[in-house]
Amino acid sequence: MYLRETRRTNKDGSVVAYLQLAHNERHPVTGVSTAKVIHNFGRAEKVDRDALGRLVSSISRFLTPGGEVEAGDGAGSGVGPGDVEVLDSRRLGGAWTLDRLWERLGIGAAIRRAAAGRRLDGEAVERVIFALVAQRALEPGSKLAATRWVEQRVAITGLVGLSDDAAYRGMDFLLDALSEVASEVFAQVAHLLNLDLDIVFVDTTSTYFQLDVADDDVETAEGVLDDDEVTNPVEGARRTFGHSKDHRSDLPQVVIAMAVTRDGVPVRCWTFDGNTTDTAIIRTVKDDLGAWGLRRMIWVADRGFASAPNRSYLTRGGGHYIHAEKLRHTNAEAAAALARAGRYHQVAGNLRVKEVHVAPGGKGDGDGGVRTERFVVCHNPDQAERDAQVRANLVEHLEHLIDGSDAWTPRRRDELGGSLKGKPGLRRLLRRTPSGMLRIDRAAAKAEAHLDGKWLLRTSDLTLTPDDLAAAYKQLIEVERGWRDLKSSLGLRPVFHHRPDRIRAHVQLCWLALLLIRVVENTTADTWRNVRHELDRMHLVTLATPDGTVAQRSAVTAGQKTILSALGVAEPPRILEISPSAS
Repeated sequence: MYLRETRRTNKDGSVVAYLQLAHNERHPVTGVSTAKVIHNFGRAEKVDRDALGRLVSSISRFLTPGGEVEAGDGAGSGVGPGDVEVLDSRRLGGAWTLDRLWERLGIGAAIRRAAAGRRLDGEAVERVIFALVAQRALEPGSKLAATRWVEQRVAITGLVGLSDDAAYRGMDFLLDALSEVASEVFAQVAHLLNLDLDIVFVDTTSTYFQLDVADDDVETAEGVLDDDEVTNPVEGARRTFGHSKDHRSDLPQVVIAMAVTRDGVPVRCWTFDGNTTDTAIIRTVKDDLGAWGLRRMIWVADRGFASAPNRSYLTRGGGHYIHAEKLRHTNAEAAAALARAGRYHQVAGNLRVKEVHVAPGGKGDGDGGVRTERFVVCHNPDQAERDAQVRANLVEHLEHLIDGSDAWTPRRRDELGGSLKGKPGLRRLLRRTPSGMLRIDRAAAKAEAHLDGKWLLRTSDLTLTPDDLAAAYKQLIEVERGWRDLKSSLGLRPVFHHRPDRIRAHVQLCWLALLLIRVVENTTADTWRNVRHELDRMHLVTLATPDGTVAQRSAVTAGQKTILSALGVAEPPRILEISPSAS
């Protein structure tokens, strides 16, 4: 049995509400539950509510003591079930947690100080930038979508609404103040998280744009710029054609670089024109981080950054490097290191290492006082087996392709060779005889077998053991994890901007979001996806009562308590806001 309200619309458009006492009965034939009216109280605005209160009090005499108190409270206050209305419900947990970390890491304070020096409203600018960063972490979308997200879907302290103009002004400010904000954030994060800054991992990626042509103001838009090994590229974001790490060389792109610690915490992010080479980028990264007083660092980078001028540049001021070398078409020193005989020693169940010293030019091992190059040859037996099987599959496939080719015309054989141009695994195993016939290159296959399961490291540091060098390089996977999170969880792409400055600002918003979620993951030992899903269950509900409105959060679950406790974040107050009615 329950009290229900029904509404009727008159011809003039007015709506009349009626109160009825009803209960549900199940139809004996159809089994459908239908409402049966027991008593009509009449029009809702004319009902004697005091009489309803007396009725509730009378009924409560037959209830349990707990039930009587509950009914008595409602009757005595004159507030019936229809007098409380839910006006709004917004997600609270995720934004609240990120906001507390935002302040603890000093990001908000750094932005407010930078804004104060530019005669801007620091509080307003900081709230806008936080909202854009939180959106990337919680519900990635365009900046226009961010305005609706803030207005309708999330509760952010100190921010009721957000216009697209305010969002773009916040992005412009962030880019203008990036150097000072990034420096302050780095110092605060390094202190609070006690980051190990002896080893810094650097890597690049690219993100493409669905365009047919590159930006018009780039003179060399149709290819990768040659590195003069002297000039340090400046940051930019012109969409040009270049070497795509997304395997979309048909589309314009920009190049993004990131430096992270061994714990995966990103300390800085850079954006460059789409045709900038890795070998040039590493010099800009080194100078920017060197300006923060990080003089004694070991730079860990992939083989794309390797060049003699870069190695010399990274060792300036006492720094060192660890980088991979190409196994094929490599330099003389690396080739000599791979060919050098020696015993491996076991590091782990699936990794063996061998240290080799080679003189410059690859001739000798540095005897007689010649400065040597230090290499570590790493070998993974499990990977070697996989490489051998892959090569066997390629040979079998290639034999099938060239079967009967001796009877083909020269043109048809040339066409097959041309079709393998974009398949280096097959192309390096195919050879042409002097008469133009197609054959499997058994010598090349034998040479490839010597490289199975191997990777080669070069370093200038003489203090790290071969075990440490191999382990440090394997931790470069932390940067790869950062790229995956940027492109998936944080929605780096698609980029809804065409101006270079806005593209750069968009990347920096993603960097700040990645910094926050990496701190959450490292502290809670859980993925951001799981943490976000649990925190998003916490809502801020706005209730309307006869005495005013109340903004109250939902109950904190056990999972939310565990997350907040691990992060050292206090639970949101149960009541966040009370607005008494004017009457």
